Amino acid sequence: MLSRVAESVYWMSRYIERAENVARFVEVNEHLMLDLPPEMPPQWGPLVEITGDMEAFNRSYSAADQEEVCWFLTFDPNNPNSILSSLRAARENARSVRESLSSAVWAEVNEAYLYAEHQATHGTVSLYDFLRAVIRTSHSVEGATNATVSHSEAWHFSRIGRLLERADKTTRIVDIRYFTLLPSPSDVGSPTDDLHWTAVLQSVSALEMYRPRHGMVRLDKTAEFLILDQVFPRSVRNCLKRADDSLHAITGTPKRSFRNPAERRLGRLVAELDYTVIEEVIAQGLHEFLDELQLRLNEVGGGLHDSFFAPQLAPGDDPGSTP
Repeated sequence: MLSRVAESVYWMSRYIERAENVARFVEVNEHLMLDLPPEMPPQWGPLVEITGDMEAFNRSYSAADQEEVCWFLTFDPNNPNSILSSLRAARENARSVRESLSSAVWAEVNEAYLYAEHQATHGTVSLYDFLRAVIRTSHSVEGATNATVSHSEAWHFSRIGRLLERADKTTRIVDIRYFTLLPSPSDVGSPTDDLHWTAVLQSVSALEMYRPRHGMVRLDKTAEFLILDQVFPRSVRNCLKRADDSLHAITGTPKRSFRNPAERRLGRLVAELDYTVIEEVIAQGLHEFLDELQLRLNEVGGGLHDSFFAPQLAPGDDPGSTP
């Protein structure tokens, strides 16, 4: 497979997953603001923190209120991580490799971008309806990819991109909630605290799966479920395990071994999570653990780029020469 094709399908799926996660964050935060006590100030700034774009937001916006944050995260064309920008980038990547995708996948990605562009200009539906449509579109793209694309290298690169993006956003929503959202230490264990952690679970559609396993919503159990659970499909551990499976399917390298930086970094991370317990995470510091985890996810992405996407020099080539 050409590295150009591998990179494009990888990023197509990352951008679709990114758009879905931003839509989830905004939707759940809107509901959370309705449930909080009247004396509680609205908290929209942490949503920008989740995406890692606070510096860019502060350059262009004066206040982190609902209107400005929602526009920045949904339709701002100058925000590369807005829903509109993510869907545009996904479409461009899909367009460049249409021959490697099914017509069903291309149609879903193309229609998703055109719909978002129309809503940014005309706003014919409510914000809630738009966000729900983005989430459904992401599911449709994933479903079309699984059902109509051969499960060969292109499919595996697409799957890796989606799962790494999902894992990254799960760490960010837990981290920002723990580190910045809680108003004061006195709120720990309070109804307000329960509302916030319930919102975290809802952000990743985890509440219904969490309840039968753990019952009451608690900080430690929520963190354990979203980071270390073996079977929930949006937990960090589950995402990385499946990404590792796809990476080895691409390379043919036996499991628990490696032949390139991507396999080594991802395999080591999966193995460490397999033997991590939440008590160790809490003792280390949840924020510190998640911060390190995000850095290592970035290293996995870098390893994928170096191993599969970057131009490879033939033996004897001069890296400083020009063709």
